[in-house]
Amino acid sequence: MKKSNRIIQLSVLLALAGGTAGVWAAGFALMEQNASGLGNAYAGQAAAAEDASTIFFNPAGMTRLQGGQAAGVLNMIRPSAKLTLDTTRSGLMGFATAAGTSAGGDAGSTWNYVPQGYVSYQVNSSWWVGVGVSTPFGLKTSYDNTFIGRFQSREAEIRTYDINPSVAYKVNDWLSVGGGISYQHLRATLKSSANIGGFTEGASNLDVSDNQWGYNLGVMLNVSPSTRLGLAYRSVMSYELKGTTQISSAFGPANATPSVQLNVRAPDTYSAALAHTYNDRWEVLSDFTWTNWSTVKDVPVVVTAGASIFTTGTVLRVLNFQFKDSYRIGVGTNYRWNDAFTLKLGIAYDNSPVTDTTRLVALPDNNRAWLSVGGKYQLTKAGKVDFGYAHLFVKNGNIAQAGGTAGAAATGNVFGTYKNKVDIVSVQYTHSF
Repeated sequence: MKKSNRIIQLSVLLALAGGTAGVWAAGFALMEQNASGLGNAYAGQAAAAEDASTIFFNPAGMTRLQGGQAAGVLNMIRPSAKLTLDTTRSGLMGFATAAGTSAGGDAGSTWNYVPQGYVSYQVNSSWWVGVGVSTPFGLKTSYDNTFIGRFQSREAEIRTYDINPSVAYKVNDWLSVGGGISYQHLRATLKSSANIGGFTEGASNLDVSDNQWGYNLGVMLNVSPSTRLGLAYRSVMSYELKGTTQISSAFGPANATPSVQLNVRAPDTYSAALAHTYNDRWEVLSDFTWTNWSTVKDVPVVVTAGASIFTTGTVLRVLNFQFKDSYRIGVGTNYRWNDAFTLKLGIAYDNSPVTDTTRLVALPDNNRAWLSVGGKYQLTKAGKVDFGYAHLFVKNGNIAQAGGTAGAAATGNVFGTYKNKVDIVSVQYTHSF
C-alpha cells in the first residue's frame, strides 16, 4: 500500500512537471525524451530499456526493470538557423520597413528547456505498469519585427504535453509485449504581419489547440543471452485545432477575431532496434525509425465563425508543408569504465521531411548528422545520474517562398539559404524503489 501511494504521488508530480517543447527537429517531432539515450545519439532506444523512460520508446522494455523506478529529465536545446537572403529576388513592396534585415534573419539561437518524467512499477513476475509525461512534438522560431519574411511568419510555436500510461507483460524469458495510451494536448501559435489594405501593415496572431488520444505498442525479444531486438510503434493523432486569429492594425480599418480551425495529422512511427553485449565492458546499440510525415501536406486555416468581415468557410491562409516520409538511423556504444561509471558514444543520421521546394520560414529544417557523448554514474545503490551532449550538423537549406509583392494577399518573396545547427545538453536522475 505504501508503494502504491508513492507511485500515485510521483505520477502527479511528473504530470505537473510536464514541459513545453522548444525546437524544431525532424519536422516538428522531438527525439529528446531522456538523457540516458542522448550519449548514444538515441541509437537503439527501443531495445536499450535502461530505465523508466523506455515507456516512450518501447513499453515492453519495462520488463527489464526490477521493482519500482522513477526518472526525471531536463533537456536543454539550442537551435540556430541563420538566413542569408538572395537580395536580388527577395523583397516586399509598399511598406516603410519592407527592406528588413539585409543579412536575412535568425530563427532563434537561445536555450530552450524541455522536462520529462517517467515512473514504472513491477506488479509481479509477469506484469509491469508505468506512466510517462513527455513532449513528442515541438517547434519554436522567432524573427525580429523588420524581417523581410514577416508576412509569412514572424513567430511560430508548437507545444505538446503527452501523458502516456502503459503496461507490459513478460510472456516468457525471451518475449515481452507492452502498450500504452496517450492523452496529448497540442497548442500552436503563429504570429505574422498582415496587409490590412492600402499597404497598411497590421498583425495576425493565430492561436489554436486540441486534445487527442493515441496509443503506442512494443515488443522485446531476447534473441540470445547477449542480444535483444526491440520493435515499437506510435500511432497517428488527428488534430482538429480550433481557436482564433486576431487581426489588427494600429492604423486600421481591420480589427477582427474570427474563430478558425485547421486539421493536422501528427504522423505514426515505426522503430526497430538492437542491443548487443559483447562482454562485461562493451555494449553496441543500433536502430532504424520510419516516420510517415507524408500525412502532413496542405493545412488550410478556415474561418468557422465570429467576424463580420469574414464569411464562414473563408480560407485565411494555407500552410503549405508538403512533407515527405522520413527516416532515422543510429549507432551507439557503451563502455563500462568501472562499477560506477559507463561512458556513452553515438552517431546518427536524421532525414528531414522538409524539402527545398517547400521549406518555410516558420520551419527551416533539413537533414542532420548527430555526434553525441555522455555517461552514466551510479551515485548510490538506488540512484544514478545520466548526462549527455550532442551537436547536430544540419545541412544548409535553400528557401524559395514566392508570396508576391503586391496586393492584399502578398506575403513577400523570400529567397536565400539557411545555415543551421543544434546543441543539446541533457541530465537525468533515476531512483529505484
